Amino acid sequence: MPVLRAVCLLVCLQICVPFPASASAAAALNPVDIAWLRRDGFDLDAASVTRLRSMGRAGLLEAQLTDRIPEQLPPAIATLLDSYPALTSSLDKSLIARRQEQEKLNAMPDGDDKLAAKKAAQQAANEFGQQAQEIVLLRAVYGQNQLKEQLIDFWLNHFSVYLGKGRVRWMAADYEEHVIRPHALGKFKDLLMATLKSPAMLEYLDNAQNAKGKVNENYARELMELHTLGVGAGYTQQDVQQLALILTGSGLEPLDGNEQAFAPALAPFVVREGLFEFNPKRHDFSDKVLLGQTIRGSGFNEVTQAVELITRQKACAEFISQRLAEYFVADKPPHALVERMAATFQRSDGDIAQVMRTLFQSKELQHSAGSKFKDPIQFVASSVRLAYDGKSVANARPMINWLNQMGEPVFGRVTPDGWPLDSSGWTSSGQLSKRFEIARIIGRGDSQLFTPQGSPKAGIGFPMITTRLFYDAVAPGLSAATRGALDQAASQQEWNTYLLSSPDFNNR
Repeated sequence: MPVLRAVCLLVCLQICVPFPASASAAAALNPVDIAWLRRDGFDLDAASVTRLRSMGRAGLLEAQLTDRIPEQLPPAIATLLDSYPALTSSLDKSLIARRQEQEKLNAMPDGDDKLAAKKAAQQAANEFGQQAQEIVLLRAVYGQNQLKEQLIDFWLNHFSVYLGKGRVRWMAADYEEHVIRPHALGKFKDLLMATLKSPAMLEYLDNAQNAKGKVNENYARELMELHTLGVGAGYTQQDVQQLALILTGSGLEPLDGNEQAFAPALAPFVVREGLFEFNPKRHDFSDKVLLGQTIRGSGFNEVTQAVELITRQKACAEFISQRLAEYFVADKPPHALVERMAATFQRSDGDIAQVMRTLFQSKELQHSAGSKFKDPIQFVASSVRLAYDGKSVANARPMINWLNQMGEPVFGRVTPDGWPLDSSGWTSSGQLSKRFEIARIIGRGDSQLFTPQGSPKAGIGFPMITTRLFYDAVAPGLSAATRGALDQAASQQEWNTYLLSSPDFNNR
């Protein structure tokens, strides 16, 4: 973090204002607990510190892992989310409406009216996608179960889908709400199966096009390489091909209003769940050999067997544990920690909550405090949480714009490998300079977070970070270099900027 530190030290030479004294030494919290809490969520706000005080570290962790903290949002944020058609409209109705709109467009004669109609349709699609992005960020900032919200961020990246592919922008909000969120703390095999059946994943990685005689291996390859086993896990191209055959017929139910008829011999093999459809007419019923095990041709049951087989592999336990440790602990997490997490994964049949318990009770997490650099999503969410401390924003679009500027838009990774988990992806001089600019925008309070979309700018949301939360929880952990920079701030606005751009805040 040399650029950020240099920025702080450069500022130190310019101006001088005294660093405020602690409001109450008696209210000081255990620094180890605070460091732990900064990893437990998207950094600190007063509500998370209060919860830690009342429940203790063990109690808070257990409540989060057992999902006993209500997903209650501030009323203004809940109302804002309720205004988003991307969240409140059923996916099938949205896609049917889109198909009907496209049919009308196709029937229009060429000319200005058709061009205007196409532009309006594209704007509507973009708005749907932007709402999906905002939903993710608003829940990251205001969600009460912060560990779960981080896992949702992790899984959305691990099982990445791209807004720009096909109809994914219409499906992304449903993907977060009905696929990732309900399974974030459950069994990994159930999460994998949910993503396998999800319209967004089927559309993005082309398995909706995978059929007997026209096999598409895209999803099968990424399922093994990126979602479960990782590179170098010992599987072969033959395994990818066999898995692709197993997945033939797993696609989307047609939305043309015509009920598809199946011969009596095939009808029992049809599986429908939401928009997912296993179509036996498109399935290759031959026997397959996957990872050395024969899977008899039996329809969708082959998919269930394949998911069970893959998620029971030691390589799967190790790969998922490695990735979780990279997100929460360090770019290169201790091997001993990953081994213990993988052992828990195998012992618990892939219970994500139990794996996370192993991670969050580890000495390695404690010893690595302050060394994990925040990616842009973590930086934006944590900055808003600390600066405004629960105050409800009226417009999440600025946060979306900041992430676009820093190169990590939600649902914006074109390739299926997800955004980098290591700091090298986010520590270039350009990245750090942009981060400083965003810290300054937030610090000045002119971010337009509190101006509803489409409204004229009506005042600013000026943050006062020098609160009891800061003195009790943040100040005791600041380095001498950061304190020196803060001492020389000429105004509250500059003080805010220096804190949010400091290495101490940008590492957790």
